[in-house]
Amino acid sequence: MTAEQAPSSPMTILVVDDDDRLRDRLSQAFAERGFDVLTAANHSDAIAAARGRTVHRALVDLRMPGGNGLLVIRDLLALHPALVVVVLTGFGSIATAVEAIRLGARDYLTKPAPTDRILAAFETEPGPVPEQLEFETPSLARLEHEHIERVLRECNGNVSKTARVLGMHRRTLQYKLAKFPVSR
Repeated sequence: MTAEQAPSSPMTILVVDDDDRLRDRLSQAFAERGFDVLTAANHSDAIAAARGRTVHRALVDLRMPGGNGLLVIRDLLALHPALVVVVLTGFGSIATAVEAIRLGARDYLTKPAPTDRILAAFETEPGPVPEQLEFETPSLARLEHEHIERVLRECNGNVSKTARVLGMHRRTLQYKLAKFPVSR
């Protein structure tokens, strides 16, 4: 099955994201491709939607109120062990990617991602997952830099607003940004 083709019998896909607009856009895009779509805004809604139904695919955001996406992955796979889960998040990190894959997610994508890319992620063959995944622990400076980059993106590149959100002086933020330029 290619990303553009709808499945021959409707597959059910569960979209779990607290962003109403994104959830609605993705639901519409999946429905146009022939999927039966369920939606949920949080952990409890996701589990309720999946209980008593056959769900084939799940697209899960990580940051949500009432239980993060990692809990959603764990609990959905407990209900439906054959479920294929893809994580779609705006707040990606190495640690959460490793944990999501360890819990059973097939792939880990960052927002924004085109619908065809998401569908392709469901079809990729998973590689073997070792019992203990190894990854280099990022330094405190690297974590701080990633956090500053994320907040700067959320503030649409506005340095003054970013400094206010981070609770630091604008000049301090400018110094940190000059020291580690923002990746674009």
